[in-house]
Amino acid sequence: MEEERDFVVFTDEDGNDFELDVIDYFEHDGAEYAILTELPDEEADEEQELEVYIMKVETNEEEDYEEFLPPDDALMDVLTEIAEKRLAEMDDHCCCGECGDDCDCHK
Repeated sequence: MEEERDFVVFTDEDGNDFELDVIDYFEHDGAEYAILTELPDEEADEEQELEVYIMKVETNEEEDYEEFLPPDDALMDVLTEIAEKRLAEMDDHCCCGECGDDCDCHK
């Protein structure tokens, strides 16, 4: 069973588009946040160290879209700690939710 994934396209200050993969969502103090990462280079032979980002998710229900915004700098230490804990938990569990002890979905 393949998990549905969310991808978000951002535009940098030079007008270049780049895509990030949303790997998790979480709530903190009544606000929703997303943990995003770069897409891996499919042509790389070795395991890559990918940048991880935390963004605040603002939902516009009237127009049915989500906006990803940088969180307040004052919250970054707390949000980083939460994200690190969630990522560690994800590494300890099967990503597909269907496998047993012989799971190879992380290979």
